Amino acid sequence: MDEQHLPASPWTQRADLAALVAALDPAGEGLVRYVGGAVRDTLLDIAVKDIDMATPLEPPAVIERLKAAGIRSVPTGLAHGTVTAVLEGGPVEITTLRRDVSTDGRHATVAFSQDWQEDAARRDFTINALYADPRDLTVHDYFGGLDDLAARRLRFIGEPQDRIREDYLRILRYFRFQARFGSLPADPDAEAACSALAPGLKGLSRERIASELLMLLALPDPSATVARMAELGVLAVILPEADSSALPPLIAAEHAHAIAPEPLRRFAAMLPADPSLAELVGARLRLSIAQRKHLALVAARSVPEEAARPLAYKVGREAALDRLLIGGDSIAPLEGWDTPRFPLKGGMIVARGVSAGPDVARILRAVEAQWVAESFPDEARVMALLEAEIARRSDLV
Repeated sequence: MDEQHLPASPWTQRADLAALVAALDPAGEGLVRYVGGAVRDTLLDIAVKDIDMATPLEPPAVIERLKAAGIRSVPTGLAHGTVTAVLEGGPVEITTLRRDVSTDGRHATVAFSQDWQEDAARRDFTINALYADPRDLTVHDYFGGLDDLAARRLRFIGEPQDRIREDYLRILRYFRFQARFGSLPADPDAEAACSALAPGLKGLSRERIASELLMLLALPDPSATVARMAELGVLAVILPEADSSALPPLIAAEHAHAIAPEPLRRFAAMLPADPSLAELVGARLRLSIAQRKHLALVAARSVPEEAARPLAYKVGREAALDRLLIGGDSIAPLEGWDTPRFPLKGGMIVARGVSAGPDVARILRAVEAQWVAESFPDEARVMALLEAEIARRSDLV
């Protein structure tokens, strides 16, 4: 492939990035390059979120040069050679060129390098090992990443099994990147390696697995990829309870209603309709308390149309909407409807002569239940319900 350049993009023309380059490489010796996602996504005309740089300079030299230029830095990962420059347009991670000394499937011990190709060789996929000169935007490609990008082909650098054994999380990264950038049929060698080495995922932290899985499920339509993970035996290792066939109808419903992808909704859809099991799975994957609660709420599934709004009031609109979408039920009752706030307060009951205490709480609950049953009438009706409830209780005394 002929020499290629990054197209001019807003981020490549940022003044603060130009100042950063001048600070690290004042003489224009080629001491810094953009690398990874920013290069890949710009070539694909995708909006760039994060900017990473690589340099043969070691962290102390990077910090010293940034300080001399008045650029604040944060030592975010010195053991792995990473310093973050704090810029007006957003942080930029600057990482010293590296080579792997040893790997154990989870972590790597690295040594610093002066060789760009050596640094590229330790990256996972060819499309992630593209570098660009910040001054003339020339792209440097050591392993055919430009051709793979043009063909929407996802390939490991080197032997897939070797790269996976270095870090088993690369199996999940492979499927996420395949869903985002790849075309079908996928690379057979990569799939075979992912399938054969899938048991190695058991050695990873649950947090890393959950994070990668949720990033995959956040993509526009990961259903074919998740189904392939199931066929290859990968999904059963990380989420044995999952049913990948639940994704296509849910994603179709999302598209039909122009509803944005929500990874936790899709995660919940793949789990059985069992709130206790959903809670256990969330705990096993070290999800947050809020995420686990949401999974349990959504796991109850089907909702009669007339109960949609009461459910939304009880568990929240988001959880109710997810249950409707997953169950294939109509979301019409919630469209254009905001969950109302119950207008009655305890003090309003006391003001009507009810002694503060348990009776106030009981009246509050009774009126609220009737308010929900009557489809959330206005405050005047709530006051009428209150008077009726107070009178009823007085008759019982």
